[in-house]
Amino acid sequence: MNLMLASGGYPWTVVPVERRDDYLKTLEAASVGQNVRPFSEFLGALVKETQKAAGKKVRMRANRRL
Repeated sequence: MNLMLASGGYPWTVVPVERRDDYLKTLEAASVGQNVRPFSEFLGALVKETQKAAGKKVRMRANRRL
């Protein structure tokens, strides 16, 4: 999953332990039920959260240099 994200210019994304059950449910819906929407929405939200957190870190580093 992360290789595909990275090749598209997205950050590596880690599924937090407390969200693992949701991840597995959406993954099963995609694999077994052929319903990829819940998985793609779940993953999209995680990627956005990762990007937001990464942006905050970059801004904090830039502010330290000033």
